Amino acid sequence: MTGAGGAGPRVLVTGAGGQIGSELVPALRAQLGDGRVLATDVKDVETRLGAPFLVLDSTDGGAVADTVRSNGIDTIYHLAALLSVTAEERPQAAYSVNLGSLVAVLEAAREAGARVFAPSSIAAFGPGTPREGTPQDTIQRPTTMYGVTKVAGELLCDYYHRKFEVDTRGIRYPGLVSHVAEPGGGTTDYAVDMFHAALSDGRYRCYLRPDTQLDMMYMPDAVRAAQELMHADPARLRHRNAFNVSAIRLTPARLATEIRALVPGFEVEYDVDEGRQAIADSWPRAVDDSAACSEWGWRARYDLTAMAREMIAHLSARAQPVGER
Repeated sequence: MTGAGGAGPRVLVTGAGGQIGSELVPALRAQLGDGRVLATDVKDVETRLGAPFLVLDSTDGGAVADTVRSNGIDTIYHLAALLSVTAEERPQAAYSVNLGSLVAVLEAAREAGARVFAPSSIAAFGPGTPREGTPQDTIQRPTTMYGVTKVAGELLCDYYHRKFEVDTRGIRYPGLVSHVAEPGGGTTDYAVDMFHAALSDGRYRCYLRPDTQLDMMYMPDAVRAAQELMHADPARLRHRNAFNVSAIRLTPARLATEIRALVPGFEVEYDVDEGRQAIADSWPRAVDDSAACSEWGWRARYDLTAMAREMIAHLSARAQPVGER
């Protein structure tokens, strides 16, 4: 990408091989052109993502700054992070990766005058937060390392905007459902696992209680939300970082019923993992996303039925039919 000519944005995506990046990178390239979007990851996933690609450790501040400077980057989508379950298993690593990489990206953006999209999560809330209609502005006292890093990340982005005028923006994502990337160690990954299991085995053992309600979102909506927020008029953004967004209010039981309508005979057993259940129970059941709606026009396009139909359609071609195992 170095030395690429022509006018227009030059975008860097960190953690591009993860769940969001796997679909955001193609969407950005479709919008801007392949050569204007540099995908990076700590692992070499160029075969999957395509060029331009660079292996980059986002916690290496010097390497991040050099990459931004040498490629004329003006917008960074910073997606590198360890997710909730993995972060509980490796809290020190999660602290280093999630916050160390964000500081490196914010510093590089400050020096280059670049904009930054840094996603947060419903994990930034905690047991003391109202669980129904969770407000945009409310108490945030998470009980997981992932949540701690997300709250700190929100505050860091606000600080860099206020102190250094870096154009930082972000979304508190709910659980995300994708047919492209494999589950990445999140508490809400049961939703993705359930679709795969329905087509490969005809049965699934769920680690959350059947009535565990959490906000969820289909990945095309999540990708579109990031792009729309980055295109929003900054004068309208009172909050800027960590907008609540919502799309689908889901429980394992509701999802199982929806899948069963498409895969007759699908069975779900419940074998609750107390650690994951405790994490889920500390998160909101449903957030209030009115700030995102009013400040930059957020509206979800996919409901549960539309998401389930698309997931089954995309995965069925790759899954081995139950009768042919």
